[in-house]
Amino acid sequence: MAESRFIPLQHAARSDEDRSARARAFRDLMHARRTVRHFAATPVPREVIEHCLAAAGSAPSGANLQPWHFVVVTEPAIKRRIREAAEAEEREFYQHRAPQEWLDALAPLGTDAAKPFLETAPYLIAIFSQAFGVLPDGRKVKNYYVQESVGIATGMLITALHYCGLVSLTHTPSPMRFLNDILGRPANEKPFLLLVVGCPAPDAQVPDIRRKPLSEISTLR
Repeated sequence: MAESRFIPLQHAARSDEDRSARARAFRDLMHARRTVRHFAATPVPREVIEHCLAAAGSAPSGANLQPWHFVVVTEPAIKRRIREAAEAEEREFYQHRAPQEWLDALAPLGTDAAKPFLETAPYLIAIFSQAFGVLPDGRKVKNYYVQESVGIATGMLITALHYCGLVSLTHTPSPMRFLNDILGRPANEKPFLLLVVGCPAPDAQVPDIRRKPLSEISTLR
């Protein structure tokens, strides 16, 4: 067993007033976040995406095994292949697989099988979860709390993107195994989510929805 090694925590002490001000400001910032389906083709510096990915990679994970991999796609030909494969699955979903109750829930959002944003947005980020890791000698290492860990990292990535002024869309065609084929990912990785990233189109609109108030989503005792 590896010997435990610890280092001092780097933590900035703050006053209660400062904490409250920061919490309010961050709440307001995140309340403005919306899922966007209308993207501009405006280029975004690669370093912005890299910084956001590094932030996501700092997420907590089971036994610190970090069971995620992010594939950033900018190549138009690859984006077209992803769109074609995703739309094929989406057509099957809307026409045959989705129960009417699910379609009724989606109706107010105006979604359908057409996904032009997969080619318009400058970045697609395919997020993969790793059921196990593979050591240089080929041995397998089991990962723990994979879905939870990758979900947290994905949430941090979405938050980081919004913080720096970009918009995103979480896209989950099912099944998504075509991403392994198109992006050449190994069998130990499973597509978790496809994140569409960029700047909003000048005429972008979003559904008029409400979010549940704090009293409905939390219990303080």
